[in-house]
Amino acid sequence: MDYLIDDGMEITLHFTLKLEDGTVVDSTKEKAPATFQYGDGNLPPGFEHPIKGMAAGQSGTFHITPEHAFGQHNPQNIQTLKRADFGDETPEIGMVMSFADKAGTELPGVVKTIDGDRVDVDFNHPLAGRTLTFEVEVLNVTPITTH
Repeated sequence: MDYLIDDGMEITLHFTLKLEDGTVVDSTKEKAPATFQYGDGNLPPGFEHPIKGMAAGQSGTFHITPEHAFGQHNPQNIQTLKRADFGDETPEIGMVMSFADKAGTELPGVVKTIDGDRVDVDFNHPLAGRTLTFEVEVLNVTPITTH
């Protein structure tokens, strides 16, 4: 029986994620395929929705807008911190650093500018504001079994 991708299914697939200019951002083609439970929240809805109803052996190419991928770039997610906030670490432009928010959740941020004691850190997702091409090759679709 050929199962279709839907809630309650485990999916194994190869994917390639590309920027608008064709630059590959991530791919499983040269590695092990990705396996996940459809609807478990591991993929943003914009990536799950287009593959719903596909079966093993099918492939597709989908264009995902920022609103359905990682959101638009939000200027409010760029924070100005004091150099002292970095403790013993020396911030450098382009450096990815991890910060804890008030709830203790780790948030990665990219150092954008350094001006004296002021350091601007961008907490937007690196792919925010980008339209992405999502290529998938579905390898297997099976019902999730509970043990």
